[in-house]
Amino acid sequence: MNYPVKLVRDSNDAILVDFPDVPEAHTFGEDMEEALMRAGEALESALSAYIELRRDIPAPSKPKRGQPVVSLPALVDAKVRLYSAMRASRIGKAELARRLNCHLPQIDRLLDLNHNSRLDQLEAALRVLGKRLVVSVVDAA
Repeated sequence: MNYPVKLVRDSNDAILVDFPDVPEAHTFGEDMEEALMRAGEALESALSAYIELRRDIPAPSKPKRGQPVVSLPALVDAKVRLYSAMRASRIGKAELARRLNCHLPQIDRLLDLNHNSRLDQLEAALRVLGKRLVVSVVDAA
C-alpha cells in the first residue's frame, strides 16, 4: 500500500507532511529525508487508531505525477489487509478466533501493527476469510 503525501515547507523552514487519504496522519521534518522517515511512523499510528476505533481503512489514492508516496512495511500491510478483509466479511475478532481455534489475545496481536506477528499466522487468518497472502520481490526504484 503506497499512500501519497503532501509536503509543504512552513514559515520555520520545517517540512510539514500530510496524507490526503488519512487526514489524521501528520508529521514534520527538518528536511525531506527526515519528513518522509517520520511520515511512515505517522501513517502507522493513524492506521492503528483506525483499527482500535473499528473504522474502515482508507484506500490509498493514485499519486499525482512526481508526488512522493509512503509505503507500509510488508508486515503492517498484511495486517491492514487482514483487518480490511475482516471488515468486508463482517467477521469480528471473536469469530475469527473461533474459526482459527485460538484465543482472542492472539487475534489482538495479529491486528496490532506494532507486534511482530508471524506470516504463517497471518496466512492462516486470511485463509479462513477466503483470502491468500501473496509475497513478491521487485527491483528497488
